[in-house]
Amino acid sequence: MIRGIERRKIFRSNKDRDDFIERLSIILPESNTYCYAWALLSNHAHFLFRSGEAGISKVMRRLLTGYAVTFNHKYKRHGQLFQNRYKSIICQEDTYLGELVRYIHLNPLRAKLVSDISELNRYPYSGHSALMGKRPRDWQDTRYVLANFGRTAKKARNEYLSFVRAGASQGRKPELIGGGLIRSLGGWKEVKKLGLNKQDRIKGDERILGDSDFVMEVLEQADEKYDRRYRLKNLGYDISRVESKVIALFDIEKEDLCSGSRKKPIS
Repeated sequence: MIRGIERRKIFRSNKDRDDFIERLSIILPESNTYCYAWALLSNHAHFLFRSGEAGISKVMRRLLTGYAVTFNHKYKRHGQLFQNRYKSIICQEDTYLGELVRYIHLNPLRAKLVSDISELNRYPYSGHSALMGKRPRDWQDTRYVLANFGRTAKKARNEYLSFVRAGASQGRKPELIGGGLIRSLGGWKEVKKLGLNKQDRIKGDERILGDSDFVMEVLEQADEKYDRRYRLKNLGYDISRVESKVIALFDIEKEDLCSGSRKKPIS
């Protein structure tokens, strides 16, 4: 999710939204990032992405930086457009894919940008209209989402629409913002029995949406990466030392190592 600084508008007109969508249509395919759901409101936006090898941070940096520069130039403003870093949550796909798609696509209705589901079906600034076949987006993976609702496009759309209608009266769902481990175990009292420290774990857990096994797996993987980096740092390895080792090992010049060219393979 992205939000305007001090909750200010990040989209002042539909032309702004169109510009943002154009950037999505370029950046997502180039980065092999799959989009399952999205919604652009006035001062914030929601996305459900599956990131490619480059990772989601590079995609978001390119997307938001380019848009912010254009926005500031257009409206003769200076400074940050977005509030801090974008908020990202790792989610357990099997359990939460449908719920997240529905929650994100109902945002325009909750924000009263559309009056009912029929209007939402045609609303151009949400992925729901693409899933309904009203406004196709080549960069949005509608087939993957619809495959979870039926074997044929017609049946899948009908089932998906029924699913969305059923959620229209549910309102905001704070349980879809992360904290899967805490939620599934019944609160911090139960989490403490696992020997987890509240201060150490709450930040990571708030960014994970899934059952207890999934959350624990993600946290363990994060710890492994941290431990590996810490061990290397403890041994005195930093970027400069690694660079020197590689240059000596492959008998190359520093310029070859730092060059972005692929014309001279290092072997």
